[in-house]
Amino acid sequence: MDNNENKKPNKKLRLRNFIVLLLVLVLVGALLIGAVKAMSNESGQIPLTGLIRSETLYLFAIGLLLIPVLLLALTVTAFMTDRKAEKSEPKEITFVSPDGTPISSLTPEKEEEEEGERFCMLSEIDRKKNTYGHTSYDRSVTLETLCENFRNYAANKLRLYYDIEDIRKFISGMAVSKLLILQGMSGTGKTSLAHAFGAFTDNSSTVIPVQPMWKERTDLVGYYNEFTKRFNETLLLEKMYEANYSKDMYVTVLDEMNIARVEYYFAEFLSLLELPNAEERYLDVVSDKWETDPKQFRDGRIKLPENMWFIGTANNDDSTFAISDKVYDRAMIMNLDSKCERFVAPVTEKMFISADQFADLVKKAVKEHDISLRNQKRLDELDKYLIKHFHITFGNRIMKQIKTYIPVYISCGGEELTALDDILAKKIIRKLETQNPIYLRNAAEGLISYLDELFGADKMPLCKEYIHRLERNA
Repeated sequence: MDNNENKKPNKKLRLRNFIVLLLVLVLVGALLIGAVKAMSNESGQIPLTGLIRSETLYLFAIGLLLIPVLLLALTVTAFMTDRKAEKSEPKEITFVSPDGTPISSLTPEKEEEEEGERFCMLSEIDRKKNTYGHTSYDRSVTLETLCENFRNYAANKLRLYYDIEDIRKFISGMAVSKLLILQGMSGTGKTSLAHAFGAFTDNSSTVIPVQPMWKERTDLVGYYNEFTKRFNETLLLEKMYEANYSKDMYVTVLDEMNIARVEYYFAEFLSLLELPNAEERYLDVVSDKWETDPKQFRDGRIKLPENMWFIGTANNDDSTFAISDKVYDRAMIMNLDSKCERFVAPVTEKMFISADQFADLVKKAVKEHDISLRNQKRLDELDKYLIKHFHITFGNRIMKQIKTYIPVYISCGGEELTALDDILAKKIIRKLETQNPIYLRNAAEGLISYLDELFGADKMPLCKEYIHRLERNA
């Protein structure tokens, strides 16, 4: 409201007071004239003795005394009215977000004028863009030394102990997909493994506790508040924006990811990660564009960082949802079902490795350690057998994952058949869970015998163990 508008009632009040005062003066004057006429004789003169004894004179004197009293009363009334008008002016209001925390202090009249930046944290990242990421990286790193040093660092510095095979599976999984799912019993170190990798690469992992009510993208990246004209920025959105200014490897942990339906709140991320061209992976944040929006925004969208991995931890109990095939097919799965024995590890320091370096190491591994022709033929034969007896197949996506996973696993210091056994168990044999239980129980022994014939009697232990478990549960 304008200040001139606030003063209008006060002006009206002063005018009214002036009119009242004028009426009082007219009334007193009328009384005086009447008194004079009443006391005058026929000649028009006023006897002095009559004037002194006249009751009208006393009334006139009282009227004169009332004038300053009325003036004082009108003055006090005008002053009190001005004070009340000042108190009724709009005061500063503290707006509160839905979670009860203060957002900003604005008067209602200035709310639209002081919109400014609706992404406060992201704009702050723009101002500090040159401070993110390391200035130099370890150029002598290999995938094998990466695994060994990571394992030793976790044991020596963090007192977290992992089998070298699990470390190789973890690194190989990161080479295949930006989404990893660590599943197994509680207390086996799923979250700790992802946290330890962030510490090892000197870029702390971001832990996002998934909430049971999550259903859409806004639960992860935030939402625009129409009342405050501000965007409610989440920690994940800030880290994604920061990662686009850095070359470091970023790890985001979706803790207890299946306590809500992954295919609901993570659906857009899954679709974008499938795009072969990383430059096209832009996530919708807002539906419009402001001049003050963060510099890296493109029409209200943010680029999904190439250097960020999403690692979800999952427990299988009554409080969680089953992860769908859509998610499993796009992610790499790692089972942590047991704890590793303590061991003495040498003192190991952090290793600075960029996301580009890691990608180059993966490309080099794929080029140097392609799947052998013998195992390629075995895969073709197994694919035909599964199509004939169970109506399931590898598919192009899974074959592409296999052709990346095995070479990287070998470069990490592992064996080809061990890697093949691991990825087949998690990607192909897992699909048998959808089969008819009675049919599966009857066909299980035949599949195990075929694996012995194809790979050897003492090979493929993970696949056989999985089949036996499905057989028992059928």
